[in-house]
Amino acid sequence: MKKIRAAIIGYGNIGKYVLESLQAAPDFDIAGVVRRNGAEDKPSELNEYPVVKDIKELSKIDVAILCTPTRSVKKYAKEILGMGINTVDSFDIHTGIVDLRRELMACAKANNAVSVISAGWDPGSDSIVRTMFEAIAPKGITYTNFGPGMSMGHTVAVKAIEGVKAALSMTIPTGTGIHRRMVYIELKEGYNFEEVAAAIKADAYFVNDETHVTQVPCVDDLLDMGHGVNLTRKGVSGKTQNQLLEFNMKINNPALTAQVLVCVARASMKQQPGCYTMIELPVIDLLYGDRENLIAHLV
Repeated sequence: MKKIRAAIIGYGNIGKYVLESLQAAPDFDIAGVVRRNGAEDKPSELNEYPVVKDIKELSKIDVAILCTPTRSVKKYAKEILGMGINTVDSFDIHTGIVDLRRELMACAKANNAVSVISAGWDPGSDSIVRTMFEAIAPKGITYTNFGPGMSMGHTVAVKAIEGVKAALSMTIPTGTGIHRRMVYIELKEGYNFEEVAAAIKADAYFVNDETHVTQVPCVDDLLDMGHGVNLTRKGVSGKTQNQLLEFNMKINNPALTAQVLVCVARASMKQQPGCYTMIELPVIDLLYGDRENLIAHLV
């Protein structure tokens, strides 16, 4: 069996768990890791893999798994798709997904490559659940309630605000798809807390939610990677009312995101050139194994 050669782009929380997921996948080889500092201060778990500053220093890559901040996904995806290499990412700004898909669609097709965007757990695997819920109860309302837990995307956004030394953004569900953001920050010396807090609340990640910013002496004392989601739909099947559907999970956030990225990287190898979201992929393409055995096991 020819294995899929994957490169890891970025080596923060998600990148570390992507490494573990690739190591556990029988159909993948790790082509290397791209880090901002390259092989400088190389972690011991990367000793057996090439570690570089630029993907061009790696060879024979089938798919690049982007473990970068959401706001840099487009830049990296366009560059790597331009090399004819598939990309997968966990872009998580829901309102930007359609525009990103449209832009990367043209780039992927022009370079005979595949891009799968927003392949985390929400958007991503939760999107598949919402799609299934709406298919079997076409009329109705779905509520997505996150947490309580650390939001990686929101935390990264806070860290990018000038004056923030360290940060943690917690998502607290208040019901019916409405959330409170609890943001904890360490402040750099010389910055005004009120000004930094106002900049956080004005950021696109927070501007539509109730957001509370608190200054703390040590963010590390608060860190917990646990998160979760509750999806509920009350709707109508045919003409029958009161169909109540529910999905719950409690997770380690970066570990689950990483596993989704790896199974989507596998699926990317089975698609025609273009840009896709997870709801456009045949779910069986996410899995390793013989197709008929999978059908016999799962159906």
